[in-house]
Amino acid sequence: MNDRYFEKISFDQFKKDICDDINLYNSYNLPERKTASSAGYDFLALNDFILKPNETIKIPTGIKAKYPSDEFLMLVVRSSMGFKYNVRMCNQVGIIDADYYNNKENEGHIWIALQNQGDKDYEVKKGDGICQGIFMKYYTCNDIVENKREGWSANPIEGE
Repeated sequence: MNDRYFEKISFDQFKKDICDDINLYNSYNLPERKTASSAGYDFLALNDFILKPNETIKIPTGIKAKYPSDEFLMLVVRSSMGFKYNVRMCNQVGIIDADYYNNKENEGHIWIALQNQGDKDYEVKKGDGICQGIFMKYYTCNDIVENKREGWSANPIEGE
């Protein structure tokens, strides 16, 4: 069994965050890689929208992701969006920690915010790719979260 996967948020969460349309809920797909060598999983638009120049919009994906605690999901804009249209994610790179999955506030529902820095409307149709997610492993050092030993300090000056 794979230790990482995408799933839809529950229909109850979908109703809170998006709308009460069971047909829309049943119709959208989980992120997927387009080729065997693709690093990123394409997240697809749930519906049509137009992003006007200098406009920013927050977009629900209807997706949550489960993966090992020593990994994160990196979200980045699709290359063509930035290259051809000057459309960017507001935070440039999104980092979703493993403990975001099934959190109490929103089940780990992944949202993105896009900003059009170009001079033309950017039109998106339902099912178009809006960002891509890449699972990444990370490493830690001895930090405050992991080391609460007596006499230890993250600040070497305090520990002297």
